[in-house]
Amino acid sequence: MSGVLVSVIIPCYNQGRFLGEAIDSVLNQTYRNCEIIVVDDGSMDDTARVAARYPSVNLVRQSNRGFSAARNAGLEQSLGDLLVFLDADDRLLPNAIEDGVECLEHNPQCAFVYGRYRLIKRDGSPLSAQIRLARASDYLEMLRFNYIGMLATVMYRRAVLEAVDGFDTSGAACEDYDLYLRITRLHPIICQSNVVAEYRQHDSNMSADPELMLKSSLQVLRRQWKYVRKNKAAREAYHQGRRNWQDYYGTKLIKAMLQRIKARDWKQVLRGGLVLLRYYPIGIAVRVLKRARSIATLAPRLFTLKASR
Repeated sequence: MSGVLVSVIIPCYNQGRFLGEAIDSVLNQTYRNCEIIVVDDGSMDDTARVAARYPSVNLVRQSNRGFSAARNAGLEQSLGDLLVFLDADDRLLPNAIEDGVECLEHNPQCAFVYGRYRLIKRDGSPLSAQIRLARASDYLEMLRFNYIGMLATVMYRRAVLEAVDGFDTSGAACEDYDLYLRITRLHPIICQSNVVAEYRQHDSNMSADPELMLKSSLQVLRRQWKYVRKNKAAREAYHQGRRNWQDYYGTKLIKAMLQRIKARDWKQVLRGGLVLLRYYPIGIAVRVLKRARSIATLAPRLFTLKASR
């Protein structure tokens, strides 16, 4: 497998300011047998001009259809037996592709391999010394939570991606989580300990939208119910996963709601409130209960103070 062609697909929508760094990170790989496909998903910035500066890049242009459709378009245009999907605002480390190829070569039964990643700031500088850990992985654990975290850390076998029909285009987010669930339900995967990618943090990250992420993560998980409902261990993992997503993004949404209330942004308060009522009602109940307990604890003190005056 050491000579296998690896296709790196970079979907881009109005992120031309970062695209050059993403492309350079692929060109700087220690593994040389790679092709780069940039899918311009209807960008209105200089995405196409940036891609055109690189003669070896295959530029695919389409009207704006979303990241999942852009990744599928890149998959259709690609030739490699192994594939990596790199968001335009992120970067691969020089060892990423070589590490992935070697790991899959030694584990032919695995559908994909994933590694670790580190966070960077908007300007590309290190955000912290923190490195996100990879860990042993299977379908039940994926039901509980998305332990991969960053799409660019994954290298897929083409045959597996085509067998599951690529990325689902019906949702607005969490399409990576949906793909991981569909693959791990049918195939073994493997993780490696090496750091292979850098995940850029900025305001336009989709994960910064707690309403969208809460809805999408639970909707993606819900699609697995028909496969798990008759298996006790899988059912327990599914319900744990539901609680985990509710706690993770629901808590973020509640914090965002408090800030919106302070800012008197009532339109966003209503939007967030409706999402909480549908997808995390217990979170509201717990918050109200804590508030009631706080008032109940404080009331006798206030009464004592008034009586002493």
